Amino acid sequence: MQSTLNAAINYHQLNFQWKSQKPTSRKFITSPKILPLTNSLRTSINYEPEEGLDKFPGPPGSEPNSVLRLPVVIRQSGRVSRYIYEGNSLKLVSLDGGAGSFSLDFEDAFRKLVRVSGFGIKDFFIPKQVPENYMGYVKWKFLHRVFSSALQVLATQAMFRAIGIGYSRSLPSAAALNWVLKDGLGRLSRCIYTASLASAFDTNLKRVRFTTSVLFSLSIGVELLTPTFPQYFLLLATLANIAKQISLACYLATGSAVHRSFAIADNIGEVSAKAQIQTVCFDNLGLMLAALLNLLFKNNQRLLAGLPFFVYPIFSAIDLFGIYQGLQHVHLQTLTKDRLEIILNSWIDFGHVPSPAEVSKEEGIDFLWTKNKELWPIRIGCLNTNSEIPKLSMMAMQSLTSEDYYFVCMESSYREWTRIKPRGILLCLREGSGTADVIMGLLQACYIRKALLFSSVWETAVEDKDASDLVFKEWFKLIDDCKQSAKRDLSTLNDQMGSLGWALKHILLSTEEQARYSFVDD
Repeated sequence: MQSTLNAAINYHQLNFQWKSQKPTSRKFITSPKILPLTNSLRTSINYEPEEGLDKFPGPPGSEPNSVLRLPVVIRQSGRVSRYIYEGNSLKLVSLDGGAGSFSLDFEDAFRKLVRVSGFGIKDFFIPKQVPENYMGYVKWKFLHRVFSSALQVLATQAMFRAIGIGYSRSLPSAAALNWVLKDGLGRLSRCIYTASLASAFDTNLKRVRFTTSVLFSLSIGVELLTPTFPQYFLLLATLANIAKQISLACYLATGSAVHRSFAIADNIGEVSAKAQIQTVCFDNLGLMLAALLNLLFKNNQRLLAGLPFFVYPIFSAIDLFGIYQGLQHVHLQTLTKDRLEIILNSWIDFGHVPSPAEVSKEEGIDFLWTKNKELWPIRIGCLNTNSEIPKLSMMAMQSLTSEDYYFVCMESSYREWTRIKPRGILLCLREGSGTADVIMGLLQACYIRKALLFSSVWETAVEDKDASDLVFKEWFKLIDDCKQSAKRDLSTLNDQMGSLGWALKHILLSTEEQARYSFVDD
């Protein structure tokens, strides 16, 4: 035991020396005493060698037992290296399938070069820590940016041709009006748009982003029409620029939320920086594609002039398809009314909380506003005075106490913006209500809707002014039972949502959903 202790002390007192110095520690390495020390090291840290690593014989020309292989492997840029101690020096030796690492086989070297290059490109474009769905998003982003950039080049060329078609005396005035109308009105429209839809960038991010992408694609089509109607150049260019400015405003406003969804290690700065690199590189590829098309048709001016009209529908379709598929790979962890409703319905029906990826798949983009078409839709806000308020709703307000931070009631059908809103369930929130109150209130409303769907009695009770007292008692009993069920499930529900990565600190609500009532005790 004492000899082992002395060996350990001598090992820690050993100083690493260069080859040029006297190799005094060579005997220590080849000494049998080093073997118990190596085994002790591996046992103490539960080291299990990976496949192929123990077969490493050391550098060429060295004896198999003349090196100490340390249990430390470094992976960087596609290369795998291992620390060894040989004689009097510490080395970092490359590994590639054991002894084959040192062969001079050309095919093996080519595979290694391809692999290292692939890892280098990946490190250049992809952040270090991102979820699995990020790669799918980048692939579709590549498709979108390349064809969108090519279309913008062709549209710019078309506008230049449109300017050259008119009389030369019109060019100075056209330049002045172009600055005032095309750029000035475009920026003004951008400000108005962002101010009117500020909350929608959070609550309906995918829908708004895809809608403005369609608008951007249409603006390119308008620019392509300018050579056909040169007399309306300023009008067409101004309309196209307004649409582009609106699309740009949406892209900038929603970009941070998209990047945050991929920053699983709070590396949003790195994700944003890599996104800029991707955009620049993909856009340059689009420029090359447009330049290639121009080179192919440069000898035929008629075909060159008609080229944009031929490629526009194809490139636009590919561009929008890439945007649509890319948004499908964006899994937002923030809670909105729609996402929370999907979670609560799954909890009530199946007893489990879906992940952000599952909710993203069910949520979709809803480009055509087809959601909330089911029976008894749930709305967050205040009672609409444009429609007749059911007696059940008035009784629900009369029963409020100072301890209630929300109430659930029925609402009859009403007309808003020329659309008839069906009768449904309304959740009214009080000033000072928190996230837990919103979750519990919406959970109670989902329980009420499930009960209403199994009974047809309440379809006429909403509109009935002369409902019996028995109906009122049954309604308040239903509300109380659903509230107790919501209280019972709230704690477990929050725990499961938090474990799946849902952000429970805040719930993003639209401007209409942020309406609150104040309790007055007269």
